[in-house]
Amino acid sequence: MIEAVNLTKRYGDKVAVDHISFTVAPGTVTGFLGPNGAGKSTTMRMIMGLDKPTTGSIKVNGRPYRFLPAPLREVGALLDAKGLHGSRTARAHLTQLAVSNAIPTRRVDEVLELTGLTAVAKKRVKGFSLGMGQRLGMAAALLGDPQVLLFDEPVNGLDPEGVIWVRETCRRLAAEGRTVFISSHLMSEMAQTADHLLVIGRGRILTSGLVQDVIASATSDTVRVASPQAGDLARALAAQGIETAAPEPNILTATTAPAARIGEIAAANGIVLHELATQRASLEDAYLELTGNSVEYTTGQPARPQPTGPRRPQPVQPVPAGHGARRA
Repeated sequence: MIEAVNLTKRYGDKVAVDHISFTVAPGTVTGFLGPNGAGKSTTMRMIMGLDKPTTGSIKVNGRPYRFLPAPLREVGALLDAKGLHGSRTARAHLTQLAVSNAIPTRRVDEVLELTGLTAVAKKRVKGFSLGMGQRLGMAAALLGDPQVLLFDEPVNGLDPEGVIWVRETCRRLAAEGRTVFISSHLMSEMAQTADHLLVIGRGRILTSGLVQDVIASATSDTVRVASPQAGDLARALAAQGIETAAPEPNILTATTAPAARIGEIAAANGIVLHELATQRASLEDAYLELTGNSVEYTTGQPARPQPTGPRRPQPVQPVPAGHGARRA
């Protein structure tokens, strides 16, 4: 378990992390999301004792990282895949870590096999691609068979097979009762990997909770209707208190009623429908909605169109300390 209480980190006048509190529970994959500069990497570095909090505290399994008697056996982390000695081979790198942490060296072969690096175990790290470096970083994190794992952007440079492997590995580790804390900018991947989300922006927690709850708190599903009698349908829906938009001829969209209700109203009024579909909000939609005012570096791209319909409040709730329910 990872527990942060009023965690703050300042670098001079810059506040990188601003009084955040959260719990990352065992038995779940918790996704850590936020724009560049939001404070994700700083938070992970403080968990690992690489940065000292200005105020507040952060503990792993009830104590600060520096007080763990066998750190690599309790916490495995991939924070920087490039933090390797280029002249060493993959096997030598892992063997050095194993020996220094009193881990049986047979475990080296196990994690090399697990991460698909057995064939390149004798190659020097400086010749590794970014994806191979990521796999070696994962191997190092898994070396001590720890109960807590932190992965910062673990799928960078991986091919599709590697991305799926990281996803399945994280979910397997959580199913074994381990604590898995993972950051990524790939929203579609996080939607498939994480059980809980922790969203941070400008050093503050924006929201947290189960994946579907976070999506629902920030977005609305949109019902799209195509009809040659769109005008009649709009009036019939308005009479029932359902607002619509007309993005193009013979097309209506609505966010305040389900598709079934709209279909029933159309049928009751003898209105022909050519299309009736629900466009589900995605994690990417929710992420952009939540972090729109927290992006430190913006491009000159046109503003993203805002979905129609009202937004529900965005609650900020701590991640539950107990085992969270998995998505269906």
